[in-house]
Amino acid sequence: MSGAAAAGAGPATSTYDGVESRELGPRIGAGPLHVFESVSSTMDVAHALAADGATAGTAVLSDMQRAGRGRLGRAWQSDPGQGVWITLVERPRDASGVEVLSLRVGLALAEALDPLAPSPVRLKWPNDLYTAEGKLAGILIEARWRDARLDWVAIGIGVNVRPSGHPGAGALRPGTSRVDALARIIPAVRAAAARPGSLSADEVARFHARDLAVGRRAAAPSPGIVAGIDASGAILIAGPDGTQRHRTGSLVFAEDV
Repeated sequence: MSGAAAAGAGPATSTYDGVESRELGPRIGAGPLHVFESVSSTMDVAHALAADGATAGTAVLSDMQRAGRGRLGRAWQSDPGQGVWITLVERPRDASGVEVLSLRVGLALAEALDPLAPSPVRLKWPNDLYTAEGKLAGILIEARWRDARLDWVAIGIGVNVRPSGHPGAGALRPGTSRVDALARIIPAVRAAAARPGSLSADEVARFHARDLAVGRRAAAPSPGIVAGIDASGAILIAGPDGTQRHRTGSLVFAEDV
């Protein structure tokens, strides 16, 4: 049994939204592309392929996921035909950007999807994208190490291309092609994954311009007013005991508690 099959992938499919699978990779800027009708999770299949030696740029794309997941093991709705469900394998030579990769990819993804969205794409620390209509996309980063050396990172992306009917979900503009969305997503994400180091001052400023949390009251990861992020990827929350920096956790707004 292949690594992909063992990870829950069904049979490969020959087309995706009417495009031949063998033509799709070059068209969207991906490396080796594995296209499925159904998988348990594109993330699991990508890890299996990477463990078998898949090269940087390898992508796993599926029409649906039976057990898609986000951060902290949360389920991600991945209905057939409704969105882009994809994981990219990258093998950065410099591991210094891994700590901020979710934010860097989120920024790149927001800028790439803006022309296809019904309203400006906003960012919510640490890994979500929103439009005025609701949650548009989520990002999941998982790294695998060999001793102290970074072996690969799997970058999982879920984008709601079409309205799903799920409460709080947004989508891209009506009529947007999933292939057109992928052609914007893949080059942007691959470029972000190649950047080393902490966020630059320009990246922090661009994130701030899209940050839907700035000025809002947070209940977690600590109570206070969200002030933005810093170059390390930490969220800054101004509370009664001063500004707190958080590198982990989830942002919960006070009005949602």
